[in-house]
Amino acid sequence: MLELDQIFVTAVQMQHLETAIFNQGMPIPALMEKAAGLIAQYIQNHYPLKNYRKISVLVGPGHNGGDALVVARELSFAGYKICSFRPLEKLKSLTQSHWDYAQFLGISHTKDLDIFLESHLIIDGLFGFGLTRPITGDLGLLIDELNESGRPIVSIDLPSGLHTDTGAVLGTAIQATESLCLGLWKRAYGQDAATPYLGKVNRLDFGIPSHLIAETLSAKNTIQGIPQSLLQRLLPLGRSPLTHKYKQGHLLLIGGSQTYLGSVLLAALGARATGIGMLTIAVPESLKLLVVAQLPEALVLGCPEDETGAIAQLPSLDFSRYQAVACGCGLTLAGAINLMPDLMPREVPLVLDADALNWLAEEDLEVLQNRHFPTILTPHLGEFKRLFADQIPITADRFQMTQKAAQLTGAIALLKGAKTVIARPDGVTHCVTESTPALARGGSGDVLLGLIGGLLAQHPEAPLEVATAAAWWHAQAGIRAAQARTVAGVDGVTLAEFLVEVLQQWPTKSAGA
Repeated sequence: MLELDQIFVTAVQMQHLETAIFNQGMPIPALMEKAAGLIAQYIQNHYPLKNYRKISVLVGPGHNGGDALVVARELSFAGYKICSFRPLEKLKSLTQSHWDYAQFLGISHTKDLDIFLESHLIIDGLFGFGLTRPITGDLGLLIDELNESGRPIVSIDLPSGLHTDTGAVLGTAIQATESLCLGLWKRAYGQDAATPYLGKVNRLDFGIPSHLIAETLSAKNTIQGIPQSLLQRLLPLGRSPLTHKYKQGHLLLIGGSQTYLGSVLLAALGARATGIGMLTIAVPESLKLLVVAQLPEALVLGCPEDETGAIAQLPSLDFSRYQAVACGCGLTLAGAINLMPDLMPREVPLVLDADALNWLAEEDLEVLQNRHFPTILTPHLGEFKRLFADQIPITADRFQMTQKAAQLTGAIALLKGAKTVIARPDGVTHCVTESTPALARGGSGDVLLGLIGGLLAQHPEAPLEVATAAAWWHAQAGIRAAQARTVAGVDGVTLAEFLVEVLQQWPTKSAGA
């Protein structure tokens, strides 16, 4: 079942839900009053009268503007000094009624922008979800002035000027201090393009019936966040007292070169944090003792090297011993060329990153499509572009891009970014919305590769869920590390150290209890 707070809907889906609510007898004005009442209460709780006495309200022509006017009315009753600004003359009927009533109540309005900006807070009610046309001309200049004013701005539902589904800026957009999403999360809240404009985000639940959501939406046509039930099942939170190392998975990690030794060490630290029962690391022979010194619990295989210092070939291995293989970190393209043709047909779950992806970019995608075991691809945007070249257009809609990648390859596609998106070929898609720019640093992706590999070896039956849980865990560790060490202080080793702290904050229950 879809979790209400973990659903991201398109404008069309939200319109269908609202229409269904109205068709069942909920009057449009009643829903507007309810939603706006939640906003007004939120403003009073978080922007108290003693600090934000003067509030300016930007009123648009549609129901977003109607919401703003109801908020203005309720805040006026609560003692705030309200000034409204209406840049467009024509209003929808219900919005016009609220405007008329606001005038009857004596709520101030102005056409002078300087007067409007004499406030402690601005409420953006210009456009809500569903905007498709670019904002230009005087409206565009107005938004630019608001952004430059330095005043805190709270946007109703979505900052005006953002595309609801893709988060793309339509001409120009409000740079909100805070965005209050109404009902269900709009897809823009999971898109990288919208991130600089959203500010702090909160969802206000105005009570969409759960059975209506179940009838209207399905897991395959709805983007999901990170359900708690998924994390509870996939994170290493507890173990049966009767378990042993051979029941906790065996991961083969392949990587490293004389040029990039550190990458495989960081990936191993990620794998170690998952509590993997057995970890085997394949590296160039000349690096074996260095890896053993750093990871004495791992089984380290020294592999023949080519003239570049990359792995020339793997030793003879029984791949049935491994529940998963993670490959690519520090491998170099030369190493990938040496190893990947032999690795791809192996009947074992694979996690591919870095140079393993760069090798794939030079090959026909049939090598992925012909695999019969789970494969997880973990590109950042640059690697994604190389992988899919002209086959998948690069747009603001990262959900659509990731879903197309999964469908095209038959693999789990994980597209890294400020918001990480994970998709399965059948369309089921998750999004990690919480992250930190501290992760924009070399080595961060290596730790993620190890996390995914370690969890996959323990849960090879659930590759989508594994990739999703690992991405969430990785982001949370980055957030905690940045809070403790600053954004600039989160290197790969520090990131790995904070992985355990994330688990320590989770209530633990033994699997055998």
